[in-house]
Amino acid sequence: MRKIVLYIGQSLDGYIADTAGGVDWMTGEQPSTAGVDTYTPFLKTVDTIIMGWTTYHQIVTDLAPYAWPYPDQQTFVITHQSLASTENVVFTTIDPVTLAAQLKAVRGETIWINGGASVVQALQRADLIDVYHLAILPVILGSGTRLFADDGATVLLRLTRQVSANGIVEMTYERR
Repeated sequence: MRKIVLYIGQSLDGYIADTAGGVDWMTGEQPSTAGVDTYTPFLKTVDTIIMGWTTYHQIVTDLAPYAWPYPDQQTFVITHQSLASTENVVFTTIDPVTLAAQLKAVRGETIWINGGASVVQALQRADLIDVYHLAILPVILGSGTRLFADDGATVLLRLTRQVSANGIVEMTYERR
């Protein structure tokens, strides 16, 4: 069965965006210094991406406005807006839990949860995330968009890998 992987960066205090929704703080101690590249090999295992509207909008307007960065993957954007889908990007009103369960049941490669917080939190509550790959960045934001909900849900994990470079610590956990 396919695995659902949350691969995401967060501040040391657990935020994935600042209060304005920005992510320009997502760098290492030396912004011009390259770290360990776990992203490229990870992306090669992914054939399906799930994200929310805010993440999609940030990608197409700010992070990669000139070219869709995931041309080799099928992307599902969860939104309440009625938008025309393309060959690689499907806009859907299906709730994240139902969508993830449907996709997991279909043959394929890794399903990447690319963001945002509401998608992650819904899948966490439903215990559908198989692997948590978290990059902890060397910054404390103090406020912003929190990755995980403060709802009392406990998820037991097992550390399977950790790497660090340039002040960024990446940890991979699997459900126990």
